[in-house]
Amino acid sequence: MKMLINSPETVVADALWGMAAAHPELNVDVERRVVVRRDARESGRVGLVSGGGSGHEPLHAGFVGYGMLSAACPGEVFTSPVPDQMLRAASAVEAGQGVLFVVKNYTGDVLNFQMAAELAEEDGVRVERVLVNDDVAVTDSLYTAGRRGTGATLFVEKIAGAAAEEGAPLEQVAAIARRVNEFSRSFGVALSACSTPAKGGPTFDLPGGEMELGVGIHGEPGRERRAMMPAREIAEVAVGAVLEGLGEVTPAEGPVLALVNGMGATPLLELYGFHAEVVRLLEARGVPVARALVGNYVTSLDMAGCSVTLCRADEEMLRLWDAPVQTAALRWGR
Repeated sequence: MKMLINSPETVVADALWGMAAAHPELNVDVERRVVVRRDARESGRVGLVSGGGSGHEPLHAGFVGYGMLSAACPGEVFTSPVPDQMLRAASAVEAGQGVLFVVKNYTGDVLNFQMAAELAEEDGVRVERVLVNDDVAVTDSLYTAGRRGTGATLFVEKIAGAAAEEGAPLEQVAAIARRVNEFSRSFGVALSACSTPAKGGPTFDLPGGEMELGVGIHGEPGRERRAMMPAREIAEVAVGAVLEGLGEVTPAEGPVLALVNGMGATPLLELYGFHAEVVRLLEARGVPVARALVGNYVTSLDMAGCSVTLCRADEEMLRLWDAPVQTAALRWGR
């Protein structure tokens, strides 16, 4: 496989050096793998920290900035960051109001963020943790117990980040983050496998003419494999699964935030066409789309495919979603 890298061993460090050069508004500690917004401690607000394995860019470091994350901890490719990174990030953003850890439900992330929270609290830092577990495709996978954390991470980080930016206390920021997660569901589809720099080739076998329904963002198996289908039929499977999952929450009606997220190798031409099918299906079911986002936000290296995330949004969520944000990968209203 051809990759635009120097070596597998330096790929994360090289990317962080590049991020530092492109975004001087961020403090990027390449050696210790922490990305922090420069003004993180200036206004006495709650700090938001997230992180996870590299290879899902722009998640998470691309969402560090005004109105979103205070800091992010990138691990090696598809590998959890370590507690020392998380503790360092918490210390860098603590401004007297406490820190919220946003944790995707993968075993390594969960264990390491829990350990980091305990260490931070020993240092006198108040910490709340919010677990993101929105994926409805499978209950357990190679990396998780329970549902996986995927596209809803973006919704949680944006909406909780806006609440923190407004000066909401830690308990309130954590509560809105948990509500967003509770009201969100996702389903992913792979048209090709991803290739990690270390392996230099596909991480799993997906024959030509086949697709994986319900795939995870590390290439974990989904619900089933089928022969390739037109976009409208793929959308029917994905939207149906997500709405079935949303049927578990109350209220079961109302508008949604919609994310059609590329897995890294799917062009916007295809993603916008797929979004049209998602909207058509939702309208046919009487589900209004209050806000929509289309693009590559929670990726899986060079995997072709996409995921659909829907969040039942109340007025507070929509107001916080619309609030200004300025990060490397997401910005409006400022």
